[in-house]
Amino acid sequence: MLFVLFLAAVLWGIGHVMRTPVQARLYMLGLLYIAVLGVQIALPFGHPLREATGGSAALWLLLGAFVALVLGYRLVLGRIRGRAEEIEAARDADVSLPEGPFLDVELERYARHITLPDIGGGGQLALKNAKVLVVGAGGLGAPVLFYLAAAGVGRIGVIDHDVVSLSNLQRQIIHTDDRTGMPKVFSAEMAVKALNPHVDVRPYNRELTEDVAETLFADFDLILDGTDSFEVRAMVNRAAVAAGRPVIAGAISAWEGQVTLYDPAGGAPCMACVFPEAPAPDLAATCAETGVLGALPGVVGSMMALEAVKEITGAGEGLRGRMLIYDALHAETRTIKAQRRADCAVCGGL
Repeated sequence: MLFVLFLAAVLWGIGHVMRTPVQARLYMLGLLYIAVLGVQIALPFGHPLREATGGSAALWLLLGAFVALVLGYRLVLGRIRGRAEEIEAARDADVSLPEGPFLDVELERYARHITLPDIGGGGQLALKNAKVLVVGAGGLGAPVLFYLAAAGVGRIGVIDHDVVSLSNLQRQIIHTDDRTGMPKVFSAEMAVKALNPHVDVRPYNRELTEDVAETLFADFDLILDGTDSFEVRAMVNRAAVAAGRPVIAGAISAWEGQVTLYDPAGGAPCMACVFPEAPAPDLAATCAETGVLGALPGVVGSMMALEAVKEITGAGEGLRGRMLIYDALHAETRTIKAQRRADCAVCGGL
């Protein structure tokens, strides 16, 4: 293989000295690649020429696939940047621009999503049109809000009635020391807008009650629950079932976290199907009572945001009907299945 690479370097150097166009030099390298591949396929194992050119067609096929992938990525990204430059040039020339779903700066901001086959332009547009409500601006809400904003979710609501305290900062990375005492939703709004000014943030500095939830949930497509109280989670579940909204729920305690998607309207169980009764008091302690590893909400909250992006764009396989459990202390994950219960007191009538 070194011999072939040496030949390629010689060809490129000669072309440079002769001032041959880059496209012509790439064409010569392509012919060399095809010739070497032909040698590997046509000649028998052990042939001196085959051994001198690598001895295996598999290595050259892998190299060719890698180069093709890089060139394809550069081509797509170049087209995106070219479109952004055309828009900018038209604006500089004061030319009337056609209406489009994305600003030029958004095309560059979301380029890595747009070039991702499972999301693409259609998925990014779905994110821009999505309306997501985050319940809780604490440990789980912090990474959720950051990554939803970074992903370009068009409208992000956040409801919480708490204020920032110093004990939050060990894990609630959306808040800062100088915002101690500020309502969490306003602190979160500042952080989100600083990260992505193109999203619409709706802060709700109030306690989530049954009446508030019933009205609020109807204005959003997807609910993300990051609260740490069983009673509040049960209330979120009831309101979401009544509104027909899916809920991506996360929970953490000490070293362990879990993520799932509740959606009876989509065939998945609701929270009451899985947890029909409140756990014993000693099994439902809050983070303030049991403690929690600072990075754990970051992991679980990021998983919640990831599942939200998948749910909105239709990419991959989500956690509908499954619960992912993460054990940070032993670096283990496992997934368990969950099914709807016909006798569920919350969703059984659907």
